[in-house]
Amino acid sequence: MFTSRVARSLAASSRIRLARTAYAKAPILRAYATVPISESDPDYVTIVEVGPRDGLQNEETIVSADLKVELIEKLARAGLTHIEAGSFVSPKWVPQMEDTIEVINKMERLPGRHYPVLVPNMKGLDKLLETLARHPKSAPSPPPTDEIAIFSAASDVFSKANTNCTVAEGLARLEPVARKALDNNLQVRGYVSAVITCPYSGKVDPKKVKDVTKALLDMGCYEVSLGDTVGTGNPTSIYTMLDAVMGGAYAIPPSKLAAHFHDTFGSGVANILVALSMGIRTVDTAVAGLGGCPYSPGATGNVATEDVMYALRGSQYTYPGDLETIADIGAWISEKLEKENGSRAGKAIQARKKEAALMKERERDGGDVESIAAHEITPLP
Repeated sequence: MFTSRVARSLAASSRIRLARTAYAKAPILRAYATVPISESDPDYVTIVEVGPRDGLQNEETIVSADLKVELIEKLARAGLTHIEAGSFVSPKWVPQMEDTIEVINKMERLPGRHYPVLVPNMKGLDKLLETLARHPKSAPSPPPTDEIAIFSAASDVFSKANTNCTVAEGLARLEPVARKALDNNLQVRGYVSAVITCPYSGKVDPKKVKDVTKALLDMGCYEVSLGDTVGTGNPTSIYTMLDAVMGGAYAIPPSKLAAHFHDTFGSGVANILVALSMGIRTVDTAVAGLGGCPYSPGATGNVATEDVMYALRGSQYTYPGDLETIADIGAWISEKLEKENGSRAGKAIQARKKEAALMKERERDGGDVESIAAHEITPLP
């Protein structure tokens, strides 16, 4: 089974390499085609954009609420349907998310979009419910959110560092949170962190991942996202973990799982291809590869939304959103944050656009641009 599934993943990778070669040879002005998509398609991949929350929470410089709102609105207008908008965590621990209430109240909320927020405990849920209570039911716009995310971990050491409690203690605290959220007509999504490696204790037992995932589903989570928080996973370790979670006693179906892979070692896209080959159809990504984890030293950002979209072009999979527009957003937010764009595909697309713009300028000016540019080059000493 392992051989056949990995073979399918490698075959998909081969198709993607051919697509990249074809794209490289294509005319510079070529536009990306948009195709009709349907969530009922068995190969439709839901992209959960986590950039505005998981991507920004680790930024050292506080990002303004207005910039967060602008980012969320741009992503929604680009066609993404699930966008994490913020977190109701203590500002003492994650000061970047202190303005979440302001953000979700200010942002434009488009029909057919979901803007989940992370809620770590009952206090956070109560703050959210107070916010929602102030939104008139007769209001023409949708409520600020209709979904929360709760989180646990597959490592006691990581859990203690993150929430100051063991995994079992954390799950016990989350159960009434999930129940109250469901009672208030909120959907509940779960996260399991450190599913491959714990940054403090090393390799994680896949059975532990499965047990925590089952506990979150039993609480009422409609889906559980499995997080390679440290980003050490590769196709082999991801396959082994998912095979354990989806097999054996009380097997968990892929329809109840999502993939949340950080790209620390550059295997994020390859790991997602493995997850898709095993039947998972929801992936968490971040525009421009934003992110990191304050409780996972050395972890880099989430796998970039642009890189995943590009990897799936020409494959059997469909997904929401427009790649070129997302690439523009990635370049824009990277500039605003004064940091390097973490998306390889995004940077390549921007480079081609700049080249295309230069060619147009050359055509318009009859070659004068090249002449002027050559005279402006400072001679080497």
